[in-house]
Amino acid sequence: MAKRKSVGGTPATVALTAAGIAFEVRAYEHDPRATSYGLEAAEALGADPARVFKTLLASLDPSTGSGQRGRLVVGIVPVSGHLDLKALARALGGSKAVMAEVAAAERATGYVAGGISPIGQKRAHPTVLDESALAHDTILVSGGRRGFDLELAPNDLVAVTGAVTATIGR
Repeated sequence: MAKRKSVGGTPATVALTAAGIAFEVRAYEHDPRATSYGLEAAEALGADPARVFKTLLASLDPSTGSGQRGRLVVGIVPVSGHLDLKALARALGGSKAVMAEVAAAERATGYVAGGISPIGQKRAHPTVLDESALAHDTILVSGGRRGFDLELAPNDLVAVTGAVTATIGR
């Protein structure tokens, strides 16, 4: 797979290019009526949904009653399944995780919901990639906006994000 620079690149493509990681841009026409961005991507790109991964943010070990929120973490799972929040927490040494509020996820990553890439986020967050990704030569993840995916090797995704792998999908 060749490295590609794209007109209208994103922080994700900039980060991959800077790291010398091979990737392919896989763009498609996003339908604003879509309710599942990941499944829309799989269908539009003709890709097996088990190879298309969604990026979800969660709050790890949210406090109760103190007014403080937990730290944000990233879970990357196939669009054909769901994120197991307990498994995500365990993978990062926590006891509990809850989905982050959309506005908090957008602020912390610099991306819009439905286009949040695990790569090139505004701030680095602890990241877990579902280990099912390792069964594929390449996977697809959001490239930083709706209708813009990136195809790359799962081990390269682990390297560029500092992710750990664990079974976090169900």
